[in-house]
Order: sequence, then structure tokens, then C-alpha cells
Amino acid sequence: MKTKLLLFLLFSLLLTTSKAQKRNLSKTQVEQDLEFLTTILNENASYVYLNDYDFQKDFENYLQTIHDSVPLENFGLFLTKSIGKIGDRHSYIKGFSIDSLFLPFMYAPLHQKVVVLDLNTNMALRILHPKFPYLKKIDGMPIEDFLKKIRPEDLMAPEETYFTRAVRDIRDIQKNYKLLGKTLPEEIKLRLTDATFQNDTTIIVSPVEKAVRFRPWDEEFGRNYILVKDEDYNNPEIIKPLFRIEDNIAYIKLPALPDEEEAPQLFEKVNTVMKSIKDKSRALIIDLRSNGGGTRDLMYEFAKYLVHPDSVYVINATKQRGPIPLPKDYKEGLNTRFLYAFSELNPIEQKRITAFLKTFKPRYVLDDSKYSEYYFGLFNGKKLTEPDFYYDKPVYILANEKTFSAASVFVAAFKGVPNVHIVGVTTDGSSGNSERFELPNSQLRGKISTMVSFQKDGKIFDGFGTEPDIKIERDIDQVLWKSDSQLEKVRILILNQK
Repeated sequence: MKTKLLLFLLFSLLLTTSKAQKRNLSKTQVEQDLEFLTTILNENASYVYLNDYDFQKDFENYLQTIHDSVPLENFGLFLTKSIGKIGDRHSYIKGFSIDSLFLPFMYAPLHQKVVVLDLNTNMALRILHPKFPYLKKIDGMPIEDFLKKIRPEDLMAPEETYFTRAVRDIRDIQKNYKLLGKTLPEEIKLRLTDATFQNDTTIIVSPVEKAVRFRPWDEEFGRNYILVKDEDYNNPEIIKPLFRIEDNIAYIKLPALPDEEEAPQLFEKVNTVMKSIKDKSRALIIDLRSNGGGTRDLMYEFAKYLVHPDSVYVINATKQRGPIPLPKDYKEGLNTRFLYAFSELNPIEQKRITAFLKTFKPRYVLDDSKYSEYYFGLFNGKKLTEPDFYYDKPVYILANEKTFSAASVFVAAFKGVPNVHIVGVTTDGSSGNSERFELPNSQLRGKISTMVSFQKDGKIFDGFGTEPDIKIERDIDQVLWKSDSQLEKVRILILNQK
């Protein structure tokens, strides 16, 4: 009986959701929602107007295009485009969907080109057309122009991040044609090309239903952890493969950054391994590729071993949007992120901050009536590190364009610390202290950042990311899941050092 009731409730929810997606909003409802969102952005959003984008003009122009009503999905797409232009990498608009048909095949990024993939009889990835591996045009539209239009939410992302996300979304062809303002045809021409981009061939495909679509391409090491929850990192079967040592090179993979309360077993393992490898390894690789973030707890756990006991480093500076002076709960929220005002620091730390500010050139000068004083992140070796634990061997932090949020902060924090080298590609930098909202009429849900976070060089995280010290890109074998070429290149780099 309970099963039948559960199935009935699930069916009712799906039916209600489906109807909600089909409904229209009156012009008055849209206007009210835009007024509501305008207030939220003007009063709380930290990145609004910093890049000179005036969302209010877009709102006004959009209202002029509405006669009586507008479909919910159209409104959702418009807000997605508008929010994306602000440059806040944590922001989003959810609660709408587009009935989708999909392109067959899988699409992967490789050196700013698009590789078209298929599966062989053993269900292994292969290049669809080995002689013409790259996608050049879709229905006559150059692929570079096509890609620029289909990820409005990531418009201000770092270049490599945008490219990868857009390439993965090529398959969502009905959504893409909606974004392009075009009617989806029954047949689509895909022009493929060779490595020179001079010799081409054309194939004609028909859009396919959801049931037979390919999954978006992803790194093999990334897809293995998509469904793993933070609390699962207490499971020994999940933790064990994250740590190994080979050829005296220690390797630690961090697919996520849970807090210590959620995953105490992972933290215990990190400490056990870090203490054990000091005398039996020649180098350490910390792999943060495709890490979507979490908290900064593990970053400070590693700092206990990677920061010299006699050193103090400023790792970033932030300003919080909110009532000035900041209320107590705002300050406590920043403290949980290991961010502190000048007055909250000890004399040694204050001295280091004073020296840092003499050369610090922030990309934006923020309004003191809307943003707090600076709150600083620091590595204080005297507080963090026990001399016997300090790991004085080379450390390589491996990152990619999907290293996001707290994981991108991890990379930026250790960049420039002695013995630490950032390798891979530029991260999808973001640090925002987000808050959520729901629009009253459309029930669209959104998220915005309330904190502006600066890197040590004055750039913000959002839209810039952190560049590697040594750039190492994936190759075709990594795209095809035949090998982890980025990791192997880091290992070779270490082994070739005297």
C-alpha cells in the first residue's frame, strides 16, 4: 500500500512539474519578478556592476518585448543570460526546462578543438571518423561561433572552462537551437575536418530522444566520483584508492572538499599519509582536477604540512557585501571560511598584512558604504605547522578547468608557497559566499554571491581562475580514457629531476 501511495505521489509531482514547465507568465507577473530580483541584486549581489554590465537595462528591454504573456522557459533563459553577464561564477537560475532532443555521439575538448566520439562494440570510446576527427560546422555555422552562444550562464568563465562546458553541451541540440533563436530541423549537417582544418567531410544526422542520447563527455577520473556524497568519504573502499605511492612519488586525489565533521575518516587518512611520506617519498602530487569544491577545511589540513613553521602568508583578501558595519552573524560566517579582519589578527599577522597591502592592487575599488573592510585568509606556520611534520619535498598541485569554488581557492592559496608548483590548466576560479532566492510568481530559483574575493595578485577569482606554473593539457589518449596523460607528465617531470 505504501509503495502504491509513493508511486502515486511521485507521478503527481512529475505531472505538476510538467505542467509548471508549460505554463505562461503574464507581463505583470514578469514585471513583479524582475522588480523582486532587481532589489536582491542591488542590495545583496557582490559582483553586480563590477564589469560595467547594467542588468536593469536588459530587464527593461525584455519587458518591452512581451505583449501579454511569455512561456516560463523563455523567461528562465532570459534570466540565465542576464545573470551570466554579471560575472558571478556561483550564480544560477533554476526551475525551468526545455523539452530536448539531442545530437547523437559524444563531444570532447582537445586543444581548443572539438573531437567527435562514438562507442565501439566493447563500449569503449573511439573517434567517430579517424580521418576527420574534428567538428568544424553545425548546419553551416562555424563551431567557434556556435559554442559562443550555447552557455550563457558561463559567459564570464575562464576561457578553458567555457570551452569545455560548451563542447560537452553540443549534444543538447534542441536547447541550443532555442538559444540561437532557430527552429530545430529534422536533419542536421555536421561538417567534420582533419587536423589541418583543410579537408572536410559531411555527415547528416537526426536528433535523438533522451533515452538513447550519449552522456556528456567527462574525464574518466571525474565521472567515477559524480555520485559520491561528502559523507561517503568515510567509506574505506572510497578513501583507499585516493592515496598511493609509486616510484617514491606520493599521490593524493581529492575529488571533493568535504568538511571535517562530515568526513572525519578522510581527514584522519590525510594526516596518517602525510606523516608517513615525509621520509619515504621524493615528491607529492595533490590532484584537484574536476573538484567542484566544498569547504576550506582540507586546505588548512594540508597547510599543516606544506607551510614552513616560521612563515606567514597572505593567501587572499575579501570584502563582504552587507550592512555596514557587518553584523555579528556575517563576521562569524567569514570566520568559518578562515577569513579575518585586521583587528582579529595577532601582531605578527598584522605586520604581514600591512606589508601585503603596500603592494596589493585590487582589480576593483569597492564602495565602503556597501562592502565591508578587508577580511584576509592567511597561512600562519606558527599556528598550523609542527616542525616534525613539515614536508620539505616538491609538491605538485594538479588542477584543470573544472577545479571550482573552494578547490580553486586551494590552488590559488598554495600558488607561490615555496616548494609548491601548480600544474595543469587554469582553474574555474570562484569564491562567493552565496545565498539563494526564489522569485514570487515564476518560482524560479536562483543563487548569487555576496562576497568579492581577490587573489594575491589583485585579480578576483571569478572569471580569471588561477593559472598554472607549468601548463599541462590533456591529449587524445586521455580524452579516450586510455591513459591519464596529465598525471603521467607530472610524474615524468618529477622523475627527471636530479
